[in-house]
Amino acid sequence: MANIKENKKFHFTYKTTNLINGRYYLGMHSTNRIDYGYLGSGKRLYYELSKYGRNNFKFEILEQFNSREELVQAEISLITEQDLKNPNCLNLKQGGSGGWSEEVREKGKIAAKSYMQEKWKDQEFRKYLTEVIREQRKKEYREGARENMNKGHWAGRRHTQDSIEKMKQSHKQAGTGVSNSQYGTCWITNEIESKKIYKGDSIPEGWRLGRKIK
Repeated sequence: MANIKENKKFHFTYKTTNLINGRYYLGMHSTNRIDYGYLGSGKRLYYELSKYGRNNFKFEILEQFNSREELVQAEISLITEQDLKNPNCLNLKQGGSGGWSEEVREKGKIAAKSYMQEKWKDQEFRKYLTEVIREQRKKEYREGARENMNKGHWAGRRHTQDSIEKMKQSHKQAGTGVSNSQYGTCWITNEIESKKIYKGDSIPEGWRLGRKIK
């Protein structure tokens, strides 16, 4: 993953600010495009975006660098311990930490859980977040993303012979007897149209058994 990021065209630090409450997120990013709407990837930032909407956030590129290595070094001084103590800061860890330590991971889990428990009390937030997730899934289906995800789940894998035999037996039983959705019905026609009725029901006047119209 690191090599992929090193090969990107642009490397920059950024600040994303909530225009409604002033909360902000600091980060670094490497990409081949600057204008594709990236706002950050922090958990707390995600919740803020879900509640207030992307249009209520300002994205600023703070400084650009020639390489990923320079960018990583710059992030060390970008996100400080003082920032993390600021109640308006959405970051969960200092810059240049090089990944999540066990301690930071646990603190992040506790903070995120506490944050969501508090937010979840807001009925409007629950409703809004549910709608955001629903729309995202619809978009993924339209773009084929979820179909590809499903394919990816079984990519390179095969059912065992035992599983195949069980599925064959299951399919043999499907659609027979009472498991058949048409069980206990029959066709009748009045020579103009055809329809199904349950066997044993009275055949209406002018109708006869059969489906084919003479």
